Amino acid sequence: MGYRSYLISFLGFYFSLCHSLSNGFTLPLKAVNLGNWLVVEGWMEPSLFDGIINKDLLDGTQVQFKSTKFQRYLTAENGGGDTVVASHNSAHRWETFKLWRVSNSSFNFRVHNKQFLGLANQGGGNNQLVAASNQLPGQSETFEMIRNQGDPTKVRIRASNSLFLQVKSESMVSADYEYEGSSWEDSDPSVFHMTIVPGKALQGEYQITNGYGPDRAPQVMQDHWNTYITEDDFKFMSENGITAVRIPVGWWIADDPTPPKPFVGGSLAALDNAFTWAEKLGMGVIVDLHALPGSQNGQPHSGTRDGHIEWGDSFVPDTVKVIDFLANRYSNSSSLAAIEVMNEPKGVDLDTLKKYYQEAYDAVRKHTESAYVIFSNPLDEDSKVLLSFARSLDRVVLDVHYYNLYTDSFKNMNAQQNIDYIRKKRASDLQGVTTMNGPLSFVGEWTAEWNLKNALKEERQRFAQAQIEVYTGATFGWAYWAYKCSSDYWSLKVMIENGYIKL
Repeated sequence: MGYRSYLISFLGFYFSLCHSLSNGFTLPLKAVNLGNWLVVEGWMEPSLFDGIINKDLLDGTQVQFKSTKFQRYLTAENGGGDTVVASHNSAHRWETFKLWRVSNSSFNFRVHNKQFLGLANQGGGNNQLVAASNQLPGQSETFEMIRNQGDPTKVRIRASNSLFLQVKSESMVSADYEYEGSSWEDSDPSVFHMTIVPGKALQGEYQITNGYGPDRAPQVMQDHWNTYITEDDFKFMSENGITAVRIPVGWWIADDPTPPKPFVGGSLAALDNAFTWAEKLGMGVIVDLHALPGSQNGQPHSGTRDGHIEWGDSFVPDTVKVIDFLANRYSNSSSLAAIEVMNEPKGVDLDTLKKYYQEAYDAVRKHTESAYVIFSNPLDEDSKVLLSFARSLDRVVLDVHYYNLYTDSFKNMNAQQNIDYIRKKRASDLQGVTTMNGPLSFVGEWTAEWNLKNALKEERQRFAQAQIEVYTGATFGWAYWAYKCSSDYWSLKVMIENGYIKL
């Protein structure tokens, strides 16, 4: 690092340290994310979903149906708003349906343009299948799916009129088949081969609570909250150099103990516990609104039902209310370091995002002048896009996430190339958002996982150490993703216990 770069880094650190004194925390923070605790992410603990009947058919699962008789796929003409036919011999967007789960075996089917399947004129003699409803689905848009026990990829679909869908011709799909018996012959016009689109499954909070249903979900979730993160975990973090935790929460926490269905109450009490434990140990807490109403990025961790990004201007008032609730509840806690008002927006309007960030900032400032307010940089925008906006606000932090994953540029890198990328490209990017007169910088998510297979322990140690050294240049600090995870290298606890990381 040259002298000029070093001086800028030092002044930035000194500036952030001065800001930290009135809040009781020494910056930069060394933090860890408590991911998959109060907002479930199934990939981090797949066994959580094991008790769900038809767990491969959760909300948002993408399915395609091919008529076994005609060897053609069900297709929503024009992507929605028209009839449903069976005329295409390959499946793409118009042939893909997203499930809304009503029960273990009943579903609504949402098409590409967001309409729902239903019957053209139920009870009027015309039971042709259409994809025309823009309203929330009701009985006429609800279908029962019956799977062949010997081959669950073979299904029949019963409509609300108690009759089954059948393909009469490539241009006619109707719900008027009276099936009796047990035949699953391919020549039967009511039999479909169902393909679950790989790599598109959603396993988030909506999927697990709606999958287990109102009778089982409360106990499943309570058991998870009670055991996944405990006071002993906070002690382990503190004893090993972690000074703060970033805790993802969902918007429904503000309505605890009776949040809107299918979410269940109890996560607020768990968050209260986290503050109590942090206060005992002198640790900071960053409350991170990870899941927003309508979904801000379509990912499972956003609480989405089916992957569509719905969050926008109409959701701003309700989202601000959640921030106001959190700030009011924890403003007097000695451990409240910051409130992050949104996690990883993507595909949202930038002006709407800035409007929300301003209103969320104001909501926090109603209750506390000392807690920092964190703005997550949009994933699909330049990392400097919020700098001028945030510069006029006090005690604001800009959050950037750095993973050597997900894009083709990392797929063929060896160990040294990954490390060099951290020390050069990541260091440069971080320096670009670490300014003397702007918001503080925060690497809110990073990990020691990469695409390199069969790496030596020493190589992964150097990779992790390079990130710690570079990200310590962030004036607010960094947070590892995550504390616990079934994939070892994503788990800071495992990395510390096995000597990969030492703080």
